[in-house]
Amino acid sequence: MQTQLMQRDEPVASPCVGLCALDYQRQYCLGCQRHLDEIRGWRSMSENEKLEVLQAITDRKRGGEAKSAG
Repeated sequence: MQTQLMQRDEPVASPCVGLCALDYQRQYCLGCQRHLDEIRGWRSMSENEKLEVLQAITDRKRGGEAKSAG
């Protein structure tokens, strides 16, 4: 799924909630729901890639597992 960046005045904010706890089996943070590669790469991602990660997080919270961006 390709999320298109719409006209934005502000950069995409990090989904970090300050509750860092790793699910070792699934390799993602239980706080923000990002996979390790998404956490490590966040600062170097384009705005579109960040929006794709946010969509993947939404999917994970609904019980699905989306392909990570990057």
